[in-house]
Amino acid sequence: MRARALHITFLLIISFLYTSGQKTIQVGNRSITYDYIENNGDTIINFYIREVIVFPVKTGTKKEAREYQKLVRNIKKVYPYAKLAKIKLIQINDTLLTKHTEHERKLYIKKVDRMLQDQFGDDLKKLTITQGRLLLKLIDRETGNTSYEIVKELRGTFSAFFWQSLALLFGTNMKSKYDPAGEDKLIEQIIVQIDNGQI
Repeated sequence: MRARALHITFLLIISFLYTSGQKTIQVGNRSITYDYIENNGDTIINFYIREVIVFPVKTGTKKEAREYQKLVRNIKKVYPYAKLAKIKLIQINDTLLTKHTEHERKLYIKKVDRMLQDQFGDDLKKLTITQGRLLLKLIDRETGNTSYEIVKELRGTFSAFFWQSLALLFGTNMKSKYDPAGEDKLIEQIIVQIDNGQI
């Protein structure tokens, strides 16, 4: 009990010695809010700095550095599509739950397919084969399902088989899983840094 009383007394003394607050300053077109503590006329500013995540990357040669930068560019280009695929897939699945018949489901999927083709078809056609492979991997990362599984679920086995056959002609596999601890470790590190606003 005595220790608790000492603890409360210590906190009261500290609160009388220090005053604290928050101030906002304008820097260009941005407002920055910071905390401060005043002690005997001195002001100590507290800024909260976000965590910086660092990974060892082997880019010893110019070729390795160029390949790394190219991978970063490609991921930055396709990663937004993978995140969008996750959102759209959730929306589609939620809407499909409200459809009572197989006919209603098929009509809805055709409607969504046309809408997505109109909205994103031209952009996706401009992707390189490498970017397309990355997109397939990142879709698996974001949704937890390979592109083959998604197409099979929404469009049926025949459609999934057709698109898988076409992908294999271009050296891509729609069934490939995302492996953040193995084959796709470097991709995962880049994505973590993108999500953290570092690159």
